[in-house]
Amino acid sequence: MGIQDIIEGKKQWRAHLARVKALPPDYQIVYKEMQRYLFKVGPVDLADGRLLSGIVDFFEEGVTAGKGVLELIGNDVAAFCDDLVKDSRTYADIYQESISGKSGTAEK
Repeated sequence: MGIQDIIEGKKQWRAHLARVKALPPDYQIVYKEMQRYLFKVGPVDLADGRLLSGIVDFFEEGVTAGKGVLELIGNDVAAFCDDLVKDSRTYADIYQESISGKSGTAEK
């Protein structure tokens, strides 16, 4: 990764944060909780930015439709996040495989 990639990544992250800050306060609170949770759960592909951007897209559509954030995701933020990443490989999966000696293949 070169310096240009780092600079471009920072520009994209700042633009992403500006979109989050443009959301209504209740949406911002829920987004931050989702982000915190997702960083803990650790989907491997979280760093590519598509998941978080997709959440902001979804929230912007909800705002446009005049819906409250909990109307969109329900009352359980963690359950909503778990559903988003249910098919994603996580760092927890990688760790579990490393301590159990598995290479990621199904047991026979």
